[in-house]
Amino acid sequence: MPSTRETQEFREIHEIEIILDDIGGAPPAPPAGRDGGEDRSRRPHPEPPSAGRRYHTAILLAIASITVFFLGMAAAFLVRKAGQDWVPLELPPVIWLNTILLLASSATMELSRRHLAVGDAQGFRKFWQITTALGGLFLVGQLVAWGQLSAHGVFVASNPASSFFYIFTAAHGLHLLGGLCALMYVLLRANKNTEARRAVAAEVTSYYWHFMDGLWVSLVALLYLGK
Repeated sequence: MPSTRETQEFREIHEIEIILDDIGGAPPAPPAGRDGGEDRSRRPHPEPPSAGRRYHTAILLAIASITVFFLGMAAAFLVRKAGQDWVPLELPPVIWLNTILLLASSATMELSRRHLAVGDAQGFRKFWQITTALGGLFLVGQLVAWGQLSAHGVFVASNPASSFFYIFTAAHGLHLLGGLCALMYVLLRANKNTEARRAVAAEVTSYYWHFMDGLWVSLVALLYLGK
């Protein structure tokens, strides 16, 4: 049989519950970290936006803007080609060597990324350095192409065809120089970044580099077939 004190306590608790029900309240929640509660210090913090996703978005926007620019230039080239003062331009022979160098740089870049994927940092650096060197040789080759044209008396203002050649190659060279800076940045920061960050940087840079490679091939085809 319950004692008189226990009976009194039971009545008081029952009366409190009735009052709380009448005013729409609820019994106090148990302290955090106990049964029925949650320790906020143990809640997982929301992860910040992925840096890799931002880099991918930025490079895609850059590629899109460059594509629009060169498409506009290509349209102007085709329209201007119909003019009476158009003089066909023979491409400098070194252009073909430059094209081979740039295609080879895309191949070495993919070899570099394959070594990185298997954790071979030394192989990654080796082929990344080769890619960077080939990109530098390409830019030097473009300067040689300009020198070959100027040696034959062909300058920017010589005729519309030569003007477009210099504009196309200069614009592409400037954008490729940006890619070359990205290559050197990844190379110099290779030992300071984590594997994940280095892989993301290499992947994003490769997108831009391959794009510049394909753009160059398209420009050469336009200049050669459109002369």
